[in-house]
This record gives sequence, C-alpha cells and structure tokens, in this order.
Amino acid sequence: MFGKSKQENVFYDLFIESIGKINEAAAYFNELVNDFTDVKQKVTRLKEMELSCDVQTHKVLATLNAAFITPFDREDIYQIVKELDNIVDKIEEAGNRLAIFRIAEIKPEAIMMAGVILSCTKELELLFKGLDTLGKSDFLHTKVVEINRLENGGDVIHRRALEQLFATETDPVEIIKWKNIYEILEEAIDVCEGVANLIEGLISKQSS
Repeated sequence: MFGKSKQENVFYDLFIESIGKINEAAAYFNELVNDFTDVKQKVTRLKEMELSCDVQTHKVLATLNAAFITPFDREDIYQIVKELDNIVDKIEEAGNRLAIFRIAEIKPEAIMMAGVILSCTKELELLFKGLDTLGKSDFLHTKVVEINRLENGGDVIHRRALEQLFATETDPVEIIKWKNIYEILEEAIDVCEGVANLIEGLISKQSS
C-alpha cells in the first residue's frame, strides 16, 4: 500500500523532516516556559525555527507540484502540509505573545499546556516515521488514540487555567493577555489532533 516507488517514498521522507523540525520547535518552546529567562532572545530563536519550518513547507509543496506520482491524493497531501505548518505557527505565536505582552512570570497551566504540545508532536513524529507499517498493524490507531487522549487532557488544563485566571486575577489587562495565550496554546494542541485524524482518514481511504 505504501512506498510503491521512489517518487512516493520521497513524500514520507519529507513528512518526517517536517515533523522533526516541528518537534524541535515544540521542545524549544517547552524549554522556554520551563526556564522563563531571556524570553525575548529565546522567542527570536523560536521565530528562526518557524522560518526553517516554512522553508521545509515550500520544499514539500514544490515536490508535490513537480511530482507525477504521489502516495495519495494531492489535495490530501496539501492539507497535511498546511496543518503541519499551522502547528509551528501556533507555537511561535504563543512565544511571541509572551514577549510582546511582557509576561513577567509564567503560569503553571501554560507550562502544562506546552508539555502537552510537545507530547503531541512526539507522537506525531512516531506516527510519520511508522507510515510504512500502518497497513500491517494497529500502530496508526494507537498513535491517533494517544493524541486524542492528550488533546482531551489539554482541554481539561485549558478550562482549569481559565477558571483559575478569572477566579484570582483582578487586572483586566492581565486577564486579556492570558486568555489569549491559553487560547493559542489550545489551538496548537487541537491542530496536532487534526493532523493525526487526517492521517487516519487517509489510511481508511487507501484501504477501502
């Protein structure tokens, strides 16, 4: 079902490169919130990582445009590439908000949500690396279920974060800042789940 030709295999390699870069950005963001110092400089580095991911995205799309044979529909590949790019965009956006809002102290819920994002990107990296086994085992299902579980956990943290914010914060400006940051972090987690669901749908389509 997979890897029928070198032209098809190149897309799997490119996907692995893409999610690897995204996972590195998620890991760096996780380090940033856990060591909340020199934030402006770290956010600059995070932006550089996001730009590297943009270059990778253009590389995949250029390959897609030039390819005669693809492992699945071009529209599906484009959608995967788009959503992968959205993950790192959300990560960079969250870091940028921490800098431009001049956040002085990170909140524990933000640290937890960053950890969920990293866990999701790690699972996605394993999923993409295992594409050649998807027709032979329940590997895909296991990865998708785990990412769904992580996303559900992220929702719980997000709700708790908002409850804590509105219960304890008296400065309306701080409420606006943190509500925005939490929403971006939640969106990053949601996009990770969306990528996993896209892959699951593709496999179902290919096997039907």
